[in-house]
Amino acid sequence: MPLIFLTFALCAVAADARAPEWRRLPSLPDHEGFAAPFAGVSHGVLLVAGGANFPHKKPWEGGQKFWYDTVFVLEQPDGVWQPAGRLLRPLAYGVCVTHNEGVICVGGGDAERHYADVFRLEWQRGRLVATPLPPLPTPLANACGALVGDTLYVAGGQAQPDAPRVLKAAWVVDLAARVPAWKPLPACPGAGRMLSVAASCDGAFWVIGGVDLVVTQGGSVERRYLNDAFRFDPGTGWRAIAPLPHALAAAPSPAAADAAGFVILGGDDGSQWLVAPDKHRGFSRQALRYDVRENQWAAVGELPAPRVTVPCVVWNQAWVVPNGEMRPGVRSPEVWAHILPKPE
Repeated sequence: MPLIFLTFALCAVAADARAPEWRRLPSLPDHEGFAAPFAGVSHGVLLVAGGANFPHKKPWEGGQKFWYDTVFVLEQPDGVWQPAGRLLRPLAYGVCVTHNEGVICVGGGDAERHYADVFRLEWQRGRLVATPLPPLPTPLANACGALVGDTLYVAGGQAQPDAPRVLKAAWVVDLAARVPAWKPLPACPGAGRMLSVAASCDGAFWVIGGVDLVVTQGGSVERRYLNDAFRFDPGTGWRAIAPLPHALAAAPSPAAADAAGFVILGGDDGSQWLVAPDKHRGFSRQALRYDVRENQWAAVGELPAPRVTVPCVVWNQAWVVPNGEMRPGVRSPEVWAHILPKPE
């Protein structure tokens, strides 16, 4: 069966046979685009909700960051984005997954605080319907999460915007239960972490890389980029897997996965953390594939348009990256789709 978007011009194909093929979709109708929106699929249409940007001036120019409550819908890959409604409040930096024709939105924050709210968005006959679900045990943003069957896992993140430390905690909820309820998991090994990449593969939940926050002797808070990675199996718990070749955070999440492994699409390697935002050269273009059987990482080509702090969504047999950050303070309205080749 042919994969989607064959009517689109091919924008970039990496030479590596295992590398994803990339194609452009219609851009969102916002000049700046959004970082960290919620996104997913409901009854065959792509939904993108919320997010944050700097609409007037960039942060190095004294610009103010804005959070949004707008929801957009794209019914066909060659269609036009349309307004679909609004969230209960402006919101960004939460976890999102697609489950049973709805988009599950978990946590997130705004300019003032983080939230424990969990809700489901569904596109029903041309109308957006939002349904509340049991809240998280704590307010949470900048976490990662993925769906394994009907089970939603969430790990790491921050409880408050100014929290000097990040969480090691993880939670799980069975979305198919008659009365869904969040349950704690054993803490993720290693350091606390935010902006990690999650994955669902081989019946397990995976947490890869991220950022720890370290309070210095002088009282300042510094970032420590992580290259460790872990797998959680319901029967056996957490175990470490091969570390990344280098530290990495904030790549599109959940990772693009197939039966044999998953691919990390770029990310922030931390090498420019202290570079002034207006001098930043952009994020990593390298795609890294993890092979479950071999427990090893391999480079699989370069990305034409690397983005961070953005979901990765399965839609019509392709993975879609809707917007995200091009570099600190700079978003993009572009929407990119990639097709992963079958494993060798």
